[in-house]
Amino acid sequence: MQVGVIEMAKQDVPRVVTLPGRAVAYQSVDVRPRVDGVIEEILYTPGQPLKVGDPLFRIDDASYRAQVASDEADLAKAEANLPVAESDYSRAQQLAGRGYTEAEVESARATLAEAKATLDAAQAALDYSRTQLGWTTVTSPIAGRPDVAEVSVGDLVTAAQSDALTTIVRSDPIYVDMVEASARMISVRQQIDAGSLTLNDDLAATLTLENGTVYHGEGTLVTPGNTVSTTTGTFTLRFSFENPDNVILPGMFLRGDITIGKARAYLVPQRAATRNNSGQLTAYLVGEDGKSKQVTLQDEGSYDNAWVVTEGIEDGDRLIVDGLKSMKNGQDVTPVAVTIDADGVTQDADKTADN
Repeated sequence: MQVGVIEMAKQDVPRVVTLPGRAVAYQSVDVRPRVDGVIEEILYTPGQPLKVGDPLFRIDDASYRAQVASDEADLAKAEANLPVAESDYSRAQQLAGRGYTEAEVESARATLAEAKATLDAAQAALDYSRTQLGWTTVTSPIAGRPDVAEVSVGDLVTAAQSDALTTIVRSDPIYVDMVEASARMISVRQQIDAGSLTLNDDLAATLTLENGTVYHGEGTLVTPGNTVSTTTGTFTLRFSFENPDNVILPGMFLRGDITIGKARAYLVPQRAATRNNSGQLTAYLVGEDGKSKQVTLQDEGSYDNAWVVTEGIEDGDRLIVDGLKSMKNGQDVTPVAVTIDADGVTQDADKTADN
């Protein structure tokens, strides 16, 4: 039986790990009022980008303006009383022992201290009332896109209520949390210690969207997982991706491919190997006796259209890539050197060389 074969040689192969992931908002905030009042106006358009400080809601501010006016009057009164107290204390000091007793001097000193304290309290009260007046215009604390308002004009709201007025989400950049098994992490560390895997200085990741589309751009590692789940035995890696067009929305489920380094391994075309009933990867080689020989392979995932194989093959082995449907172990074969293009199509190696 004539079969196409390719010669195996160990090479540096990018070690790519494929993990499930979920998109998480870079920032998300529930907007709540800080003062009581009636909603007078909704000042934003849902879905339109906001900057920090852009107005969202206006709350009736009549009572707060009145409080500011009252506190301004108290401050003016305190400011007017302070010079009088200062003058009285200065005169008492100058005339101490000559018409003013020590007790009267101390009383003047206490009156001056009280006037200063009253002034400070009036200033603090005015500052707070002005702050509350400012809170009647609810502004955006972050840059992002707002949801539809949960209240209408005329609704009564209260400070620190449990229900949010709206939610603002910033999704550019966006985080993607990817889940990895702790057992694989241990295996990777063992391979690094053994020298069979060289770790990259920086971990880069690419994404595949829910419909199979490959997302443009690479993500950078934000933080590795620090704990392992006691229920699933996994830990979470967080990556950050640029998302200027908001293609990725928080909550989306994605697939991430992380290039963690380079490993010395063999690339076995996926068309040349199958998995048996126990899940082990098997393939056929051309033995020294000219017969097919079935071998069991140890793989570490895939790269492009090939399995990354670390055990079961040696340099110079001839891997059978054609005629596998009717292939049996120990069958007489006539090997023909072939090549496999990017589309997985085999071509005679001599013809390829001529071209």
